[in-house]
Amino acid sequence: MTQSRIAAIDVGNDSLKAIFGKLEAEINIPNVIASDTADRPIIGVEDLDDQNPLEGIHIRVHSPALKDNNAIYRVGHLATKSNNATELDPGSNKSEEDQTLVMLFASLALDAARDGNKKIFKRAGNVIEANYTVGTGLPLREVKEGKDVGYRSRLLGSVHQVEFLVTPKYQGIKVNLKFDEVKVYPEGFAAFINLVMDNDLNIVNKELIDKRILIHDIGGLSTDVAVIKNRKVDDDKAQGFNLGVSESLDEIRNEIYSRYGVELDSRKDVVEIITKKNDRNHIMVKGSRTSVHDIVDRILLDLAKKQYRHLRNIWQRNSQSEICYFIGGGSIVLKDYLKTLNNSLDGFNIDFFEDEKESVWMMANAYYKLISDFARKNEKPKEEKPRQDKLVKSK
Repeated sequence: MTQSRIAAIDVGNDSLKAIFGKLEAEINIPNVIASDTADRPIIGVEDLDDQNPLEGIHIRVHSPALKDNNAIYRVGHLATKSNNATELDPGSNKSEEDQTLVMLFASLALDAARDGNKKIFKRAGNVIEANYTVGTGLPLREVKEGKDVGYRSRLLGSVHQVEFLVTPKYQGIKVNLKFDEVKVYPEGFAAFINLVMDNDLNIVNKELIDKRILIHDIGGLSTDVAVIKNRKVDDDKAQGFNLGVSESLDEIRNEIYSRYGVELDSRKDVVEIITKKNDRNHIMVKGSRTSVHDIVDRILLDLAKKQYRHLRNIWQRNSQSEICYFIGGGSIVLKDYLKTLNNSLDGFNIDFFEDEKESVWMMANAYYKLISDFARKNEKPKEEKPRQDKLVKSK
């Protein structure tokens, strides 16, 4: 029987973050795809033998879960260079978009094709049979609407094939993906788990475990606010909004192009300009360092005000809340603006994660903890031959 490998996958709006196995591998690729043909042109300097596969993901995806089956895509970094690149649209449901599944399948196939995993999966020629136990998540709003059930069922019970076309190191490899289990967690609950527990689900932040906590998760397409009470998410009070940072990032990108003629490849590029340590809010225009601070401040302050109004309304309805944690990629982008607004207005007890990687990877880490715990509890104990000299009783 093919061994099942654990995968925790956060298909975030700007990028996919995934953790595999026993924390020995991770992948982070921009959440961008572009329709393509089977024979993409190779640029002269592009060496398929030496290039990182993540830089040139070119795949055909065959899956009954997809509306557009058997289509060919550029994915991630390679897709950002295409004229027809697509990112998830504001207002769309992550659970119903082909792009979410294409990204998920691509990340699993990349992991399965790694040289180090040859002993894990069966391989006949260029075909790999890969079984996974997956933990992933959806926005709270979609889970409350029951969309997690359909999303999970589309993955289970079918074989999903990813064929690497003109991809460095993996060209010609086909990966048949099967799922032994798929757990779809609401993002707010996952964030709480990550806050209070380590990778073995031992409680590490005891001071938080019995507090009334708000978790304000700002994503690309939506915002989820989880209300934690009595160590669990209060489903009745948890809320989701179709308000993320994507639209604002697109607005910044469009205005930079309109004013300076500088075209940024993706939302991820905009985020890097906004958050980088040196030369923050600066771009290069014809070789000259140029500030875009006025564009960024105006657009992001407007978004921060909308987010703050949501925070105020939810806190009023949950007046005994003790602290609100802002998490997610959007919170990094809006952190300074939200802090300034809070200091001059209500003065709520809010907190951010200064470690940006911790905030960005929070969901993937949470899914890893949850799916690892599920796998441990459902692991079949190995049969052992009884020892002849003495019996050892388990405690």
